[in-house]
Amino acid sequence: MTNHIVSTDAPAYKMIQTETQGRVAIVTLNRPKALNALCSELFHEINDALARIDSDSSIGAVVLTGSERAFAAGADIKEMKDTEFIANYKNNFLAHWTEQISRMRKPIIAAVNGYALGGGCELAMMCDIIYAGEKAVFGQPEINLGTIPGAGGTQRLTRAVGKSKAMEMILTGSVNLTAQEAKTYGLVSNVFPPEALVAEAIKTASKIASKGAVSVQMAKEAVNQAYELSLSSGLHFERRLFQATFATKDQKEGMAAFAEKRKPSFTHE
Repeated sequence: MTNHIVSTDAPAYKMIQTETQGRVAIVTLNRPKALNALCSELFHEINDALARIDSDSSIGAVVLTGSERAFAAGADIKEMKDTEFIANYKNNFLAHWTEQISRMRKPIIAAVNGYALGGGCELAMMCDIIYAGEKAVFGQPEINLGTIPGAGGTQRLTRAVGKSKAMEMILTGSVNLTAQEAKTYGLVSNVFPPEALVAEAIKTASKIASKGAVSVQMAKEAVNQAYELSLSSGLHFERRLFQATFATKDQKEGMAAFAEKRKPSFTHE
């Protein structure tokens, strides 16, 4: 069943569409004439929608997608081309592009069809899992505009595909990854026919959302810390979260169900 996310104080979005299927929220970028080019207004809407989703206990996971032609073909250059360093520095330009996604406790799956270039590639990499359509293209062409990636491209891409390939992509601005290449490098988890992509992402999100929400959030937090901590500190962090799960009702239910050879009934407590 599909429903639009409705709230008495929710604004009418102009650049995104939101809906739900079961415990999954779907956020769709909706600037078709601009190939979903990313701009400040679009990110304000994404941030608002994701903040509402993150605080909604009926939602367990999120799918973020665009159109079959473009996930997001980059940043809106017309919006930023005349800005100046001092203003950008004082206002921390682009920080709001990452703030809400970085704070999300619930998992986000990026379903990428078509172009994911520049900020579009960076937006996909902010998500927890990336699924790609067979015709998806990933790239960081900012160098061609006299600038560099500014929303995580130099950091997340390097961690995903390695230094040499990231350098090649970022320094030439013309070496892009196909969907299959992105899967080979580990940037994406799986590749599907374009018409099946979003349904497959929703299927995985539904499976995640059916698990105990507290354990899902802890697992996401632990995996993300693997990029921030040393191995010994990461193992310590993981062990403490593992031990903490034994204070949850879902751990008791999950292990009891296993012992009794039945399906668990999680209450997300």
